[in-house]
Amino acid sequence: MNVPLEITYRGTEKTPEIDDFIRSKAKKLDKMCDHITSCRIAIEQPQRHQSQGNPYRVRIQLRVPPGHELVVKKETSRGDLHDPLSKVVSQAFDSVSRQLRELMEKQQGDVKRHEDHQTMGVVVSLFHDESYGFLKALDTGKEVYFHRNSVIEDDFDRLEIGTGVRFAEEAGEKGPQASTVAIVDKPGHRTDPSEETELDVPLGWEGTERQ
Repeated sequence: MNVPLEITYRGTEKTPEIDDFIRSKAKKLDKMCDHITSCRIAIEQPQRHQSQGNPYRVRIQLRVPPGHELVVKKETSRGDLHDPLSKVVSQAFDSVSRQLRELMEKQQGDVKRHEDHQTMGVVVSLFHDESYGFLKALDTGKEVYFHRNSVIEDDFDRLEIGTGVRFAEEAGEKGPQASTVAIVDKPGHRTDPSEETELDVPLGWEGTERQ
């Protein structure tokens, strides 16, 4: 996880056994989703009655980018007051695991839909010194400006004339421009980074400054 695990105990004693058990459960969440930014666990024992048993309450709170918060509360039911704390902890983690899995599936679906709306294109010009170039969309033939910062995985220096890419088009100050440019193929001529290579730069884009 990107931040330390936070565990608090209220009204109940912290033991190495239960602490290790909680941390082992949290590690499984981390394996399921490696970008959890916050994991807070509260263990509470509101009251202690020897004849009735010792009820426990477990609360788990996760934060997952870009702004999701998952919260689970589990407590000993009236008929299970003698259940050990580990059982309530397991139930809470099972519940938050299901929520996390559902969230990840939804996020993956959103990414897939976004990818479906991206366009395939080919690099037709590169200006290495100025950190920009132009793509030609394969479906429309339209040429679209892109900047080094729009190339994901910091792959601008791997681009060549003829490199196949996938990108999303958006409106820029001087016309359409590409964002989230991703390399999908590497055919074509290798360019010399010291030279400006151009193939039919669209009108109005000459002298474009670095953005």
